[in-house]
Amino acid sequence: MKEAMFYEKLTENRVKCLLCNHHCVIKPNGRGICGVRENQGGTLYSLVYGRLVSANLDPIEKKPLFHFLPGTTSFSIATVGCNFQCAHCQNWQISQFPHLFPQKEMPGDTFSPEEVVQNALAAGASSISYTYVEPTIFYEFAYDCAVLARQKGLKNVFVSNGYMSEAVTRHIAPVLDAINIDIKGFTEGFYHEVCKARLQPVLENVKLFHELGVWVEVTTLIIPGKNDSPSELEAIAQFIAGISPNMPWHVSAFYPAYKMLDTPSTKASTLVQAREIGLKNGLNFVYVGNILNEEGETTRCPHCKTVLIRRMGYRIIQNLIQDGECPQCKTPVPGVYLAPLQTLRK
Repeated sequence: MKEAMFYEKLTENRVKCLLCNHHCVIKPNGRGICGVRENQGGTLYSLVYGRLVSANLDPIEKKPLFHFLPGTTSFSIATVGCNFQCAHCQNWQISQFPHLFPQKEMPGDTFSPEEVVQNALAAGASSISYTYVEPTIFYEFAYDCAVLARQKGLKNVFVSNGYMSEAVTRHIAPVLDAINIDIKGFTEGFYHEVCKARLQPVLENVKLFHELGVWVEVTTLIIPGKNDSPSELEAIAQFIAGISPNMPWHVSAFYPAYKMLDTPSTKASTLVQAREIGLKNGLNFVYVGNILNEEGETTRCPHCKTVLIRRMGYRIIQNLIQDGECPQCKTPVPGVYLAPLQTLRK
């Protein structure tokens, strides 16, 4: 256990957690919505500091991040727990573990930040990704790892639902290089029904991370009958384009999982339509995910439409970007690239 960051003490040994936008008020011996932060005698503790249930070497494209160090690998870690309760969660066995088994000790092998960074370097990773569950809920460990990773020349990546508090966003931004944020839908009703959360804090964090200089990409898992109407997809695209037309949007296929086993998978035609909606509404980079679609995975120059990066799944087949530019017309291609490392955010 480790004393939590971002909380305040209240009367009668209660505490208010300030880590995410749930702002849980927690009674003695109680836990927050995430299930991994516990009030013990008026002090809030993280129950998962260093308790990793997953540590894998992934292609950065799996996050998905298509404009951040393409072709590199990322050492990816997670604990149990999540501050959302999404009915369609792909990783529900670990994200919902504290709710499914409230009496059990938190699982996982114990690691120090030094060991995580050493393992990432030994694996040849270019970055560490805090992923698989919402990384905010193991923030104390993620932050300690991120600070050390930066010192050792590694980049840091969050794969997030974007529900952290503004204070946390501003705290992590100086050591965070990239974040993929889910915009899971574009109505408060969807967020309340499906995720047990709110939409507005997510939208605010997409804007704030971009303003703070963190590379941002957005993912929307398109669920038939839930968030797949053309009007809703158009609203998401317009919101992203209003921040930056160069912010990549990943529209991904849903497959039945967890409490949505009776919901059909997303049709390929729906994803193609979503991509077209994004492009028509001012976005330069819209990608199709969770199905094989060559054009939907291809990066083209926003000016001359030259193919710049060709992908197949998580593999880079061809990368023609030179010094962060299109080799044909020299238009900058926004993103973060190696050799030499460049960040272009127009």
